[in-house]
Amino acid sequence: MSMNKPLILITNDDGHEAQGIEVLTRLMMEIGDVVVVAPDGPRSAQSNALTVTHPIRFKKIEEKEGLTRYTTSGTPTDCVKLALNEIVDRIPDMVVAGINHGSNSAINVIYSGTMGAVLEGCENGILSIGFSICDHSLSTDFSNFEPFVTKIALSALKNGLPHATCLNVNAPCGKIKGIKVARQCDGRWTKEFAKRMDPHGKAYYWLTGNFENYEPEAEDTDEWALNHGFVSIVPTTIDLTAYDSIQEIENWKF
Repeated sequence: MSMNKPLILITNDDGHEAQGIEVLTRLMMEIGDVVVVAPDGPRSAQSNALTVTHPIRFKKIEEKEGLTRYTTSGTPTDCVKLALNEIVDRIPDMVVAGINHGSNSAINVIYSGTMGAVLEGCENGILSIGFSICDHSLSTDFSNFEPFVTKIALSALKNGLPHATCLNVNAPCGKIKGIKVARQCDGRWTKEFAKRMDPHGKAYYWLTGNFENYEPEAEDTDEWALNHGFVSIVPTTIDLTAYDSIQEIENWKF
C-alpha cells in the first residue's frame, strides 16, 4: 500500500460476493489503495450488532497491487472493528460501505448493517459514507449511480465532514437527475410480519411490511429526492442526543 494514496476501507452487509461491493471496490481503486473486509455471507439488517457469544475469524482471499480483500465471520460493524484493530497498518482515510442492494433512506438507517459499519467508522473519527441503491435485484444496474459515487467520495475527501458526522447516500433506480442534500424522512414500517403455517399446523413469520411516509409532500426529505430521481445525501450523526428536548425534560418535576 502506498503512503501517497488515500487508504480506503470497504465493507458491506450483503456479503463479500455481492455485486454492489464489487462495483464499490472498483470505483474506490480509482481513488486510492483499498482494503476490503466484508462478511462471508449476507448480514442485512444487523444495525450496529457485535459478535460477543463466539469468536470471530477472518481470512485473506486476495492480494494484488492496490487491493487486499478479507472475509470475516462477523457483522459489518465487526468488520470495521477488526480491520482497525488487526488488519490495516494505519488509520484509513475513509470508510465506505455498500453499495447496498436496497434503500437505507428514512427509518431504514437505524436497521441497516451498511450504516452500522459507517457509524462505527465515524465513531473512530474516520470519514465514513454508506452507499445504497433502491433496487434489491441481484442483477442491479449500478452504471447510472457510479459517477455519483465517485464524485461524492472525492468531494468528501477534499472537504471533510464535521465531528461525529457521516453520510447516508441513497440512489434511485434508472436515470438520475442529480444530487439532493436532504434530511431523514419521517415514517415507519407497518404490517411488518406475514404469518404462515408449516405442515405441522404451527405458525411461523416472515419479516415483511410496508413503509408509511408521514410527510409525502415534504420536498426536503430523502424519500422525496429518491421518488423524484435524485441521489439523496443525508448527513447523519452518531450523537443521538435530542438537544431540543433537554430544556423540556429539565422542567419536569422529578
